[in-house]
Amino acid sequence: MSTEQERAELDRRAKEGETVVPGGTGGKSLEAQEHLAEGRSRGGSHGGQARKEQIGTEGYEEMGRKGGLSTKEESGGERAAREGIEIDESKFRT
Repeated sequence: MSTEQERAELDRRAKEGETVVPGGTGGKSLEAQEHLAEGRSRGGSHGGQARKEQIGTEGYEEMGRKGGLSTKEESGGERAAREGIEIDESKFRT
């Protein structure tokens, strides 16, 4: 674990655009780079699976229906309401 002073120095360098954490490319602070690196180490392709586990299979399917209805002009929820398409958000378990 880094000391506070070391972390402050790494944060300063990150804010200047330097990558100070392996896999933290693009982060504008030390904390942001740590989060990016953590997400990448888990594998970005597993994000959908993690979300599916969080909200359940039925909720994930409903979320997909809602997302498929979205356009540049309106969200999927807005379009579903306008067109009378039923989206059962009770399936989004937490």
